[in-house]
Amino acid sequence: MIFSLNEEQLAVKEAAREFAQNELKPGVIERDRDMIFPEKQVKQMAELGFLGMMVSPEYGGSGMDSLSYVLAMEEISKIDNSCSVLMSVNNSLVCWGLETYGTEEQKKKYLPRLATGEWIGSFCLSEPEAGSDATSQRTTAIDMGDHYLLNGTKNWITNGNSSSLHLVIAQTDVEKGHKGINAFIVEADWDGVEIGAKEDKLGIRSSDTHTIMYSDVKVPKENRIGEDGFGFKFAMKTLSGGRIGIAAQALGIAAGAYELALAYSKEREAFGKQISRHQAIAFKLADMATEIEAARLLVYRAAWLKDNNMDYATASSMAKLFASEVAMKHTVEAVQIHGGYGFVKEYHVERLMRDAKITQIYEGTSEVQRIVISRSVLKGQLYIPVLGGEKLEV
Repeated sequence: MIFSLNEEQLAVKEAAREFAQNELKPGVIERDRDMIFPEKQVKQMAELGFLGMMVSPEYGGSGMDSLSYVLAMEEISKIDNSCSVLMSVNNSLVCWGLETYGTEEQKKKYLPRLATGEWIGSFCLSEPEAGSDATSQRTTAIDMGDHYLLNGTKNWITNGNSSSLHLVIAQTDVEKGHKGINAFIVEADWDGVEIGAKEDKLGIRSSDTHTIMYSDVKVPKENRIGEDGFGFKFAMKTLSGGRIGIAAQALGIAAGAYELALAYSKEREAFGKQISRHQAIAFKLADMATEIEAARLLVYRAAWLKDNNMDYATASSMAKLFASEVAMKHTVEAVQIHGGYGFVKEYHVERLMRDAKITQIYEGTSEVQRIVISRSVLKGQLYIPVLGGEKLEV
């Protein structure tokens, strides 16, 4: 097995790290405190090609593989997770969903704007009564002949106020259950689209998280994605890839906290020596390094499966579950290593601890990931592909 990265992947990782350290880190504490959307930084991300990393150059993207995307996500997430979640949604959910399942007309019309950062996208699935249970959609899209009439409310929408394009999951035939759900491309400036107030959150505070209301929004027939009834499958397939992005975010949070804790432990002295030389701290660092590396391998493996067009649904759930648990556990340990200093904003680790929690919740809670994994286990479908594996048809 080959564990090394190629030159292009290493270059992407280094570019993302330099950008995060030099451009994102200054002001990140203030943006988090005051819930300021990182508009300038998002434009810089677009200029670097980070908003359309996996989009084909034919549609204005960078044409990179999933592993390169994961590497960039990890580095940016070490510093600013309000930026990395925007990057994740735009890449993993919106751009990938459109390029994989959209018509040629849809791709030509929307992807160049999204991939270059002219537009930002949002993925509108969650509702007040439909979070983990995505089959219980209350948002409706009634077939009016030449268009659909969209009505409903979506909440916890990342990029809610900054996005120009929404991918909206809605029920078109209640009697068909999840087979009566469709996915639609909705432009944010259409009549009937209303954006609610920004959520005041525990973490990722400068991220644009809003409720979006749709009231008699006319959606052209050509803006439906896939065949009639394809919406639920579209959402689940897209979220499987999205979980790789959130797993990479969780990995970055954990790795960022570890790097800060390691550096601090070598500077801080107690009882006549660096605290890193006390076994109590050294063992914490050893556990952090080991579990973060284990999470990294799970995340990279899921991206590798996706790049090789192999079934990655279970692998992405395993990566997200483990990486998010590691992020939560070891950001707490990073605060502990910092002692009282870890409890103040200047040292960054308390913010990473707050950011870590959401990775256990969005794009499928840890409980949902365990359901996905356990189903694979019980069906005997869990395997570790080394020499080969089941190809994925999308």
